Amino acid sequence: MSFDVLVLAGGLSHERDVSLRSGRRVAEALRDAGVSAAVRDVDADLLAYLDDARPDVVWPLLHGSTGEDGSIRDLLELVGVRAVGTGSAGSRIAWAKPVAKTVLARAGVATPASATLPQSLFRELGPHAVLGRVLDRLGLPLVVKPASGGSALGVSLVTSAEALPQAMVSCFSYGDVALIEQAVTGTEVAVSVVDLGDGPVALPPVEIVVDDGPYDFDARYNAGRTEYFTPARLPADHLAAACAVAVRAHDVLRLRHLSRTDLVVDGYGVAWFLEVNVAPGMTETSLFPLAAAASPTPLPELYRGLADVARRG
Repeated sequence: MSFDVLVLAGGLSHERDVSLRSGRRVAEALRDAGVSAAVRDVDADLLAYLDDARPDVVWPLLHGSTGEDGSIRDLLELVGVRAVGTGSAGSRIAWAKPVAKTVLARAGVATPASATLPQSLFRELGPHAVLGRVLDRLGLPLVVKPASGGSALGVSLVTSAEALPQAMVSCFSYGDVALIEQAVTGTEVAVSVVDLGDGPVALPPVEIVVDDGPYDFDARYNAGRTEYFTPARLPADHLAAACAVAVRAHDVLRLRHLSRTDLVVDGYGVAWFLEVNVAPGMTETSLFPLAAAASPTPLPELYRGLADVARRG
């Protein structure tokens, strides 16, 4: 059965360019699978367009706050159109990294010890006093990241006390709340999950190896800085543990259709949950397409399947 998909891409976040690239590639894959797919930006005419066109399915590929914090999902639910991906409630929980960590920790998932601190607290109490307590409690190395956000914008790996203040400044450039985590040593992997109607299934885990420094925005989207291995070069039981955590996150957080969970697998095979993404990047260097390419289902067919299960509700 033929149907049409409207891919929403662009927006006004820091990740606009990534979103546009994701949208183009998803639309191309859908067309390869025989689906009518159009790409549209988010602007003042969007609601009128949705009322007039009434697409069978909308696939939001907006990155950043509007696309991932539940806002666009709320809007689409108000308009009454079906959409690929997690609904507004699940999106809000996944977008707030400290909240997602707390929910999953209560469900028995390993996640690094952390502190969540707003910028206002540093102004009120003084940065030196606060950061001193952070170091006393969490030690080094640390990872500093915005409590909400994507594409590793504002993320820093801190290996010395002297580097921590600058990491906080960088973090607060992208958000008012910082999540400071103990850095876990191990293999960095991303596990994508899809649900085509028969329950969530993990795609082959992708191992991430950066030539120098952290897996930051530049390493993610500029080809050559990062090597990817799919499936990850881990023992079978370690791979199974990573997949189990990703599926567990998808279930516990009540995600839908697709998600990508970022993990570190330590030397003992423990998969440490870092964060989950409900609108993963779909560019030529993004992790979800790399995982999908290593799965038995061709990428166009997988994307068509996701759009079709969303269309059927």
